[in-house]
Amino acid sequence: MSRSYILTLSCPDRPGIVHQVTGVLFRNGGNIQSSRQFEDSETGLFFLRIAFATAGDDRAIAAEMRSVAETFGMTWQLVPADRRTKVLILVSKFDHCLSYLLYKERIGELPMEVVGIASNHPADALQVTAIGDIPFHHLPITRDTKPQQEARIKALVDETGAELVVLARYMQILSDDLAAYLSGRCINIHHSFLPSFKGAKPYHQAHARGVKMIGATAHYVTAELDEGPIIHQETEPVTHADSAEDLVRKGREIESRVLGRAVTWHVQHRILANGAKTVVFGD
Repeated sequence: MSRSYILTLSCPDRPGIVHQVTGVLFRNGGNIQSSRQFEDSETGLFFLRIAFATAGDDRAIAAEMRSVAETFGMTWQLVPADRRTKVLILVSKFDHCLSYLLYKERIGELPMEVVGIASNHPADALQVTAIGDIPFHHLPITRDTKPQQEARIKALVDETGAELVVLARYMQILSDDLAAYLSGRCINIHHSFLPSFKGAKPYHQAHARGVKMIGATAHYVTAELDEGPIIHQETEPVTHADSAEDLVRKGREIESRVLGRAVTWHVQHRILANGAKTVVFGD
């Protein structure tokens, strides 16, 4: 029986990469379903994502790829296309992004397994009704207990086997230690079109400046606040007649869409790290 896989890789650009990789797939009965590639002329790096099906042995493909990867200095990954990524979601009182992610997962549009939801507020502070039997963890935090609370988050990641942590409007700044621990596997939604209007109440900042559009930014978390590699952004026009509350309302919809798209691309293995940027092979 044929099974589908996703192969992603990045390496210094040089002739012969695609030829060697597709040769591995051909020799193992691989039928390429889609292929996207990008060569960054500024960094000299090459990026590739191939979706393929094969009735062959994926272990044989992996063995050949290890040899090719050594030759070309590749960072690479081979995963079954139907494998669901284990995700831990952190949330505070604003639960619209959480609700959106749970809905997308429930209807089959987000190939992820939510292994837990953690919040610095109790469950009854949220309005979400779709949590169901997903384990919920109340992790209260104060300035004095921040190290202990973050240690519990680390423990949850280890205990659940979470491969991705999503900050779905989790309104706590991660310590440098936790940000480093989650490097490359934590996505945040920032309620602003970065790099503008950082910090608290960006919609109110935007309103005070009389902006003509608002936006949201999904990015990977790094130790530098709101400076991580950007995955996806969207904007929406506003006018002088919109109040700050109108901007907040409109912003909720943008945030949910942007975070949902970023998480989808991550669990579909469409995002490759490119230094302080990302290469995103979108839908």
